Amino acid sequence: MRTVGVEEELLLVDPDSGDPKALAAAVLARAAQDDPGQEVFEKELFGQMLEFATHPQSDLTDLGEEIVRCRKEAARHAGEIGCAVAALATSPLPVSPSLSMNERYRWLAERYGIPTWEQLVCGCHVHVSVESDEEGVAVLDRIRPWLSVLRAISANSPFWQGQDTGYAGYRSRVWNRWPSAGPTELFGSAEEYHRRVAGMVDTGAILDEGMVYFDARVSARYPTVEIRVADVCLCADTAVLIATLSRALVETAARDWRAGRPAPGHSVSLLRMGDWQAARFGLDGDLLDPATMRPRPAGQVVRSLLEHTGDALTGSGDAARAESAVEELLRSGNGAVEQRRLLERAGSLRDVVTGCVRLTQG
Repeated sequence: MRTVGVEEELLLVDPDSGDPKALAAAVLARAAQDDPGQEVFEKELFGQMLEFATHPQSDLTDLGEEIVRCRKEAARHAGEIGCAVAALATSPLPVSPSLSMNERYRWLAERYGIPTWEQLVCGCHVHVSVESDEEGVAVLDRIRPWLSVLRAISANSPFWQGQDTGYAGYRSRVWNRWPSAGPTELFGSAEEYHRRVAGMVDTGAILDEGMVYFDARVSARYPTVEIRVADVCLCADTAVLIATLSRALVETAARDWRAGRPAPGHSVSLLRMGDWQAARFGLDGDLLDPATMRPRPAGQVVRSLLEHTGDALTGSGDAARAESAVEELLRSGNGAVEQRRLLERAGSLRDVVTGCVRLTQG
C-alpha cells in the first residue's frame, strides 16, 4: 500500500476583522513552547502563513484524522496569541504581505521583484510514495492530463485583494508567475528528468532544485511523487479526497507503466488550456476531458477520474468512500462555491473570512 502525506498552508487572520496577520513567528514559538521537538509546523514565505505536514499514512482515515488534528492544533496555538487560522488559498481581504526573514526568501524577493510579493497564496501538496525515481518519472508522465481535475475539485480562491476574480481557483494564476511553475513535457526517464532539472538550475533563473515548481515533481527530500496543484481545501474532507485520488492516480500510472502502456502525448499548450479551464470554472462549468482535451461538464470529467482509477481505488479499499465524497462535493460545491455562498448570505468579505475560520476546523 502506497503511503500518502499532506502539506497544508493556512492563512493567519484576525478572528474578528478577518484581516491577515503576520504572526507566524509567534505561533511557531508558541508551538515550540508546548512541544520543544515539534516538526509539524513550519514558517512559509510570508508571516501571514503557517504550514503543517502530516506523517506518511497508508490508511486514509488516519490521514484525515491527522489533518483535522493539525488544523485544530494550529488554531489553538494561533488563538493563544490572538489570531485564528483559515484554510483559504488566497486572502479575500486586502493585505500587504510581510516577508519572512531568511536568506532564501530575501533572494526570491530580490530576484523576482513584484511577483514575489503577490505570492501570499496557500496550497495543499500531496506526497505519494514511489519505489524509485524511474517509477516516479513514469508516474509524472502519465498523470499530467488529470492534474487539472484535482485543481478543479480543490478550487478555493475566488477572491483576491477585496475583489471577486471571476475564477474559482485564482491561486494558480498567481502561482504560475514563477518561472518554473506549471505543467511539464514528457520526460521519458529519470535520467532525462534530472538532466532537465539540472539544466533549469544552471540557467540561474532559479536558486536550486527546490524551486522547480512543476505541477507534479519527484521530491528531492522523500521517496515520493509530490502533486502540487491543489488549493488548500476549505474542508478537511476535501483534502482527504484529493489525497485519495492522488494515490489512486499514482498507482494507476505505475501499473500502466509496468504494463508497457504509453503516456498520453498531450502538448504542454493543451495542458495549460486544461489548467486554465479548471482554475476559471472549478466544478461549475466545463473541464477539458483528459482523454480528448475537449470540453465536457465538470461532473462527467470528475466521474471519469473515478473510472480511470477504479481498480486502484478498489485495491486500496477506497472506492466507496471516494465515490461518496465525489457525489457529495458535486452536490454541495467546493471551497469556492462555499465562499461565494457565504458572501451572498452575509454581504461582506470579512464575514466570508470569519465563516471560513469556523469551517477550517470542521
